[in-house]
Amino acid sequence: MGTRKGAQVLRTVPGDRMWLLSAAMTEAQLQGLRVEIDAINGQLLDLMNRRLRLVERVKDVKERTGAKLFSPRRESEMFTKLLLQNEGPMTADLVRAVFKEIFKLSLDHMEADTRRRLQVHRLDGEPDKVYEIRGHKMGGGVPQLISGPCAVESADQVEAVAAHLESLGVGFLRGGAFKPRTSPYSFQGLGVEGLKILRAAADRHGMAVVTEILDPRNFEDSERYSDVFQVGARNMYNYELLRLLGQSDKPVLLKRGFMATLEEFILAAEYIAKEGNGQIILCERGIRTHEKWTRNTLDLSAVPLLKAETPFPVVVDVGHGTGRKDIMAAMAKAALAAGADAIMVETHPAPALALSDNAQQMTLDEISAFHGDVFGRA
Repeated sequence: MGTRKGAQVLRTVPGDRMWLLSAAMTEAQLQGLRVEIDAINGQLLDLMNRRLRLVERVKDVKERTGAKLFSPRRESEMFTKLLLQNEGPMTADLVRAVFKEIFKLSLDHMEADTRRRLQVHRLDGEPDKVYEIRGHKMGGGVPQLISGPCAVESADQVEAVAAHLESLGVGFLRGGAFKPRTSPYSFQGLGVEGLKILRAAADRHGMAVVTEILDPRNFEDSERYSDVFQVGARNMYNYELLRLLGQSDKPVLLKRGFMATLEEFILAAEYIAKEGNGQIILCERGIRTHEKWTRNTLDLSAVPLLKAETPFPVVVDVGHGTGRKDIMAAMAKAALAAGADAIMVETHPAPALALSDNAQQMTLDEISAFHGDVFGRA
């Protein structure tokens, strides 16, 4: 038997027929296996979509309770269960590699959804927010100085500082009436009496009061005597306090926690915005690292990143951020170059006698020199 092709006759021999038959059977087997693989691919896709829907529900629960989206402990538990269930042929390393990507995909999905939904994020084309506080603007391109004593110690102390700051053109008076101290035996502040001292001095010198609120029980007094609520680094994670401040109509200066990522910082601001208060001021005050030469490590990259992500004014606290008066002016100028709207430092008539943070508080002469060096208007 032969096949004619042009002038040639191609003859098939039994071996050729066997080869053709084997090739056809191999192709059929491959096609069958491919059909099975396609079916499994579809099942995997369905399972992945089911997993992402469950992840979204987990995210909702975590957001309501204030828990972090990523849990290293939970990831470790899942890896352990998977390795115990694995019967091969996947190796343990391959299981880890594959599921590490799946876990990362799930976390990215949660974070991407969070970024889309946050009220604090800057909308396309949204301008910077500018607040008018007691006749002084926060935001809008004119850098401000927020200064005053670390802690309110007496009426005379605050009056001396406020009068001097007014002579420099400073419009924001800071001071702690309630002091969160590491030691319970350290000076804790004058409480409500300290608030009254701040208010009286600020009114005499046409200044706005910026003071820290520690406890929801002090909300009414703090609201009565202050113009800007300050939330300290320790309270950045105090979600009940943030929710309460979100119900106020006064600006909230929110400090970044000393171990907080920028994402966690922005999410803390969301607690305030979610309750209806969009008057938020973000404050970078340094984060804790292994560095010993400064009190904290001042993260100036946070300034342009926060300005890009949100429309809020950004303040840089170079006092707590460095703890060193010899470099505060340099870091303040760097912060303004990065886009900061205001600088925060502490001032005391006699820092050596201060009841808290005496090493980083400036004298009246030092704040004059600092103001002239940084703002160019002594």
